Amino acid sequence: MISPEILCLLMFGTTFILLLSGFPVAFVLSGTGALFAFIGAAMGIFDLSLLTAFPQRIFSAMSNEVLVAVPLFVFMGVMLERSRVAEELLENMARLFGSVPGGLAFSVCIVGALLAASTGIVGATVVTMGLLSLPTMLKRGYSITLATGTIAASGTLGQIIPPSIVLVLLGEQLSNSYQRAQFEMGIFSPDTITANDLFAGALFPGLMLVGMYILYQIIFVIIAPHKAPPIPQDELDNTDKVAFYKSLLSSLFAPLVLILAVLGSILGGLASPTEAAAVGSVGSILLAGYRINPEKGRWILIGGLSVFAMIIISSYADMRLNVEVISLPNKIAIGVCFILSIFMIMGIATGLKRTFGQMDRTNNRVLISVMRTTMEISSMVFIILVGAALFSLAFRGFGGDEYIEHILTDLPGGTIGAILLVMLVMFIMGFFLDFLEIVFIVVPIVAPILLQMEISPGVLMSPVWLGVMMAVNLQTSFLTPPFGFALFYLRGVAPPEVTTMHIYKGVIPFVIIQLFALMLLWYFPGISTWLPTQIYG
Repeated sequence: MISPEILCLLMFGTTFILLLSGFPVAFVLSGTGALFAFIGAAMGIFDLSLLTAFPQRIFSAMSNEVLVAVPLFVFMGVMLERSRVAEELLENMARLFGSVPGGLAFSVCIVGALLAASTGIVGATVVTMGLLSLPTMLKRGYSITLATGTIAASGTLGQIIPPSIVLVLLGEQLSNSYQRAQFEMGIFSPDTITANDLFAGALFPGLMLVGMYILYQIIFVIIAPHKAPPIPQDELDNTDKVAFYKSLLSSLFAPLVLILAVLGSILGGLASPTEAAAVGSVGSILLAGYRINPEKGRWILIGGLSVFAMIIISSYADMRLNVEVISLPNKIAIGVCFILSIFMIMGIATGLKRTFGQMDRTNNRVLISVMRTTMEISSMVFIILVGAALFSLAFRGFGGDEYIEHILTDLPGGTIGAILLVMLVMFIMGFFLDFLEIVFIVVPIVAPILLQMEISPGVLMSPVWLGVMMAVNLQTSFLTPPFGFALFYLRGVAPPEVTTMHIYKGVIPFVIIQLFALMLLWYFPGISTWLPTQIYG
């Protein structure tokens, strides 16, 4: 007779082998869970009635408002990437910093951070930066290792800088895990954690990483200035300064406004991640449409200003219609917003018309290409979520969560040993699995256990701190040779003279920076917990 513990191990082993075979992740998770559930039922050690909770899991995902943010953020990111906003921004930033040694590297890092805050899609950012900046950096005589390391590291900032799809999904899983942990501790009026908390907690660590990247680049340039030469001054002097600064402000202003509108509305409590993602999607359409034809961008500018005005008005007025008494100022605000919404619709219609008529690099219509990619990525996310729900039900039916709890609580070193083991397992899994599988499989199993542990005497572990640590850990894993996902993305678009070993050598200093950042977060958890505490109390 096989024990439930052995079946749990066989479940994980079978899942891992099938995932490495390249079979679709969602079907691996759901198929493995169902197969072992029926095997366990045939052996009399699994109650099939547990699977009746599976439809409820699916319905909960369907009715979860937070998860609506996923396709909206994906749409925003893909639209900005396909409409070549990043290309124009990178070109102008390179011209701004090009006169100093290492200026192109600084530009890539800054633009990578802006794209991370605009898109949150790691693969798209790495590929875009690789296509646009790597040939230019090599042509200018930059060290291949510095160029590849900078691009790969900057591209992974989308994992940690909000608004990030990773943080949305991780926040949802941590929210469920935190409530479960409190129920198991006998707290039946539990505190909650939302994606807003995780966004606020990840902001400072993300900016800290950008600063550490640039600091390394400065040190590199001081030690070896010939490996990051400036653009010749005669090339820069030939440009029209007034036209250049106008182009720079034009390319920089709109993305910054979009980032501030999305992230500011979330952190300021004006909107949920879903509502802010909707604003970001509208903003990306307006921005893409304006970039296609700035000379005839009147309606798009009016639409963008209308969106911004409605955000401001909503922060001061009660816009609800389903109340018994609406005061006169609120009636006026609602009427003004109704008029502004008409202008916004006109701007959106103009943006949609232009993106439908514009062709991208693959000679497809931008709007059609964006919608298709958004559908593909969103479908992948949600079908994996469904598969992971069945897998976790089967795993818990065998008592797997109890075995994991015993393992983590009995480890030498207590809480420290448990966290180190979980981080190591997630780090290694990041070599082979995408963040979706890790977030949906590992976090629901280990987070409820970790969140019941004390990080210091009398102080329970913070879910925000744990979430940020996991996000930075996965980001580090995606950068680490030989299996980091970002390395393969960059390898796929790198010129022939760039070898895989060049990329490996280039990312090693950035991996060390990531590990140092994890140590800082470990010893100074306030880096991630101070801002959400100040904003949300």
